Amino acid sequence: MSIRPSSWWNKAPGAKYHGLFNHGATCYLNSVLQVLFMTEEFREAVNRSTSPNVEYIDYYLKGLFEELQQQTASTHNILRALEVSCVNVQQDAAEYFERILRKTSEDAAQIFHGQLSHRTTCSVCQTETDSEGPFWHLPLELEGSYGENYSVENGIKMFFTPTIFDGENQMYCDNCDDKFDATRKYVITHHPDVLVLMLKRFDFSYQYMSYIKINCTADVPHTIKIPENQTYELYAVVEHNGDLRGGHYKAIIKSKDEEDQWFIFNDTSVAPDQTADKSLGEAW
Repeated sequence: MSIRPSSWWNKAPGAKYHGLFNHGATCYLNSVLQVLFMTEEFREAVNRSTSPNVEYIDYYLKGLFEELQQQTASTHNILRALEVSCVNVQQDAAEYFERILRKTSEDAAQIFHGQLSHRTTCSVCQTETDSEGPFWHLPLELEGSYGENYSVENGIKMFFTPTIFDGENQMYCDNCDDKFDATRKYVITHHPDVLVLMLKRFDFSYQYMSYIKINCTADVPHTIKIPENQTYELYAVVEHNGDLRGGHYKAIIKSKDEEDQWFIFNDTSVAPDQTADKSLGEAW
């Protein structure tokens, strides 16, 4: 799901949206591309791109977005650019969201790009050690939510809750030159303009000795506050119906141009969403 700072919502008159052809089992790609198309800042950055670098796919994204503004569009060029060899095998939407961004010019991709630090603090000398790296999404664990409602707000709190290392798990402190109790937590050092949350619905079951999908309803708030007082507003959700072996993806997206109307983007079909409730059973 994608959320953005609440100050971004400005209205504009008149909007009409078009779908994308499914070339076999490419609904996973269609749902992600519709989210990117409906992210106006990303679409405008792609349109501005003049990079001749063949490693980037901005040229193909620009052509697709132009076609989407006029009619139902084909993703053949995007599929080739992403080197998708078999269109009849469903892939993971989150994986291809990241793959697209990695092959998009920095000006466009940076909208979704954040920096995350894994910060360790010694309980004795209070020395902080940071291990920092980029991220495209925050993964939220659903483990333990079988058959129950999952709260995204609680998931975010758990993600940023410090982990305590004590007893046999004490950590070595360079400053103290010994092992002591310590805490470790995630800290966002650069907040992306658009934050993507990934609900980790696939988990390994020791009962069945295989990966299974966690089918629980996800309670998704319309606004979310991240540590360091950054507030984001929900505007897009990608849903997957099915199990680990297959299923179908669709995107539910709020339009900036239709008085905050939500639309369901389901391959070639685009229709207003008549439900305002965003408690979603299959969101990723």
